Amino acid sequence: MDVLRVVGGARLDGRVDVVGAKNSVLKLMAASLLAPGETTIGNLPAISDVTIMRQLLEGMGCGASESRVGAVDRVTIDVPDTLDPEAPYDLVRKIRGSICVLGPLIARTGRAKVALPGGDAIGTRPLDMHFAGLEKMGVEIHIEHGYVVADAPELRGASIWLDFPSVGATENIMTAAVLAKGTTVIDNAAREPEIVDLCRLLVSMGAQIEGIGTSTLSITGVEALHGTSHDAVPDRIVAGTWAMAAVATRGDITVRGAQAHHLEIALDKVVQAGGDVDVRADGFRVRMDDRPKSFDVVTLPYPGLATDLQPQAIAALSVAEGTAMITENLFEARFMFCDEIARMGADVRTDGHHAVVRGREKLSGAPVRATDIRAGVGLVIAGLVADGVTEVAEIHHIDRGYVRFEEQLRALGADVTRVESSTFGS
Repeated sequence: MDVLRVVGGARLDGRVDVVGAKNSVLKLMAASLLAPGETTIGNLPAISDVTIMRQLLEGMGCGASESRVGAVDRVTIDVPDTLDPEAPYDLVRKIRGSICVLGPLIARTGRAKVALPGGDAIGTRPLDMHFAGLEKMGVEIHIEHGYVVADAPELRGASIWLDFPSVGATENIMTAAVLAKGTTVIDNAAREPEIVDLCRLLVSMGAQIEGIGTSTLSITGVEALHGTSHDAVPDRIVAGTWAMAAVATRGDITVRGAQAHHLEIALDKVVQAGGDVDVRADGFRVRMDDRPKSFDVVTLPYPGLATDLQPQAIAALSVAEGTAMITENLFEARFMFCDEIARMGADVRTDGHHAVVRGREKLSGAPVRATDIRAGVGLVIAGLVADGVTEVAEIHHIDRGYVRFEEQLRALGADVTRVESSTFGS
């Protein structure tokens, strides 16, 4: 395993480009299973999770080929008339998002056998709401030898209330409902831009969905869907990462390809920190000339501040002026990141789903490890504002969500290199 060697002291300055959202692309690729024939997904990020999802689809009988049109990567998925309804453990265990094949497989084949997923170590993410919603639609579900086994003698529409606006549950119920008999209404549905993106893909495939972008989705099932071509929504989490990196390093970063309205609260936090935000048609620019001021963080479902931006915010707050309160409402183990950044001298104290961050002038470089995708980039940001050298291990997590992260950092003026693990700590 490689590590990232980060030399502190750089002020990030320049431009970066944001491509399609990991949290959308994986679901779009899974949704291609709903229609025989070819579906093409554009604005594709060249990350390891996309490779794993492609392999998963190929294992179920699909063909998949990647290409480039201009500067944009694309994947074309050729879905056969008959699918293998089993998603094997060796691939599913690597990415949590793989559970999103459950709904499409049930809709297309009437059954599914999907290994219980793996992914980031950020806390429990139960599938109860996925199962409860699908069971209301006539799906019989049980767990057998580490697999979710689902059978649907007849998939029918239903009225479903989600106790929490779960992104994954909304996706699986919706992708099952598009081919069910009758109408399915999902109340308290997730509203994330990635959900809207999936809805738009499904509509372009021939699905009938009303209420897109609201907390109530009404899906009227159709007999069949057809292949289509669709470009994924830009990655708001990657864009927000660069915004927080600019705050932490007192930098000046122009983020191109992003949609600023997906980051209203995060960019408002930048302003609270004392930064300047210039919203543009093709993205935004964040400039920070002085030491940032502290700001409080409360993570919530969209349109609240994304939990996936919490570690990056803590990295910026660790060198801010004043004290900040962080409230994590989604994943209880997200604060595992705090134990690592504390090794760098950050004054972070946690209690349940709260953390208090008292900013310091500088951090101190140290060997640390990424516990998940966002923790990894948060530690890299912390390394940029630390004295000396920080070595971030287990960076395969970063590779799952960020395209050529160290190359982009070097283009912004950072001294960041990928080093073989055999030299780690030397």
